[in-house]
Amino acid sequence: MNITIYHNPKCSKSRKTLELIESRGIDPEIVEYVARPPDANTLKQLAVMLELPLVDLLRRGEAEFRDAADRIPLDDEAALANWLAAHPRVLQRPIVVDEERERAVIGRPPENVLGLISR
Repeated sequence: MNITIYHNPKCSKSRKTLELIESRGIDPEIVEYVARPPDANTLKQLAVMLELPLVDLLRRGEAEFRDAADRIPLDDEAALANWLAAHPRVLQRPIVVDEERERAVIGRPPENVLGLISR
């Protein structure tokens, strides 16, 4: 199983999701997305795998979102992907990807990942 987790070690839900994955004997690729932000194309691919519009990957409660809300291009997918790549703290977390099946889930709550990693 080829699993990637877009992880923020400061987030308790992200830590719990990673713990849940590892407790199932899976050694995921860990992308600390704040330090290594995904590019705009990767963000668009994640949205497709999540079956969500890119706008749903925004954490609207984050100060960075609130401070820039009137300048964020919510209705322009390409511009939004570029904005989100430049502001990774606003990305929903954690995002867990099954690379083989090209599916993904958001680990909120952490148990959401079970359907993805259980075969």
